Amino acid sequence: MPPDLGEGVRQAAARQGTSVSTWLTEAAADKLRNEFLGAALDQWEAEDGPFTADELNDAASRLGLAPRQDVA
Repeated sequence: MPPDLGEGVRQAAARQGTSVSTWLTEAAADKLRNEFLGAALDQWEAEDGPFTADELNDAASRLGLAPRQDVA
């Protein structure tokens, strides 16, 4: 692991009051969830077509995110 990245991980773990091992485990779990979600969304679009701008913006709104500007 590059030293700068390692230091960032140590600082993030300290901010959360957890060990580096726990922080890395949670980060890995988050990455796996994101990959599984991405695959599920890809499958959904393969079966039902691409998400519309309205669908994407509705999802963003429900998640408390700003509407996407780059969707058609």
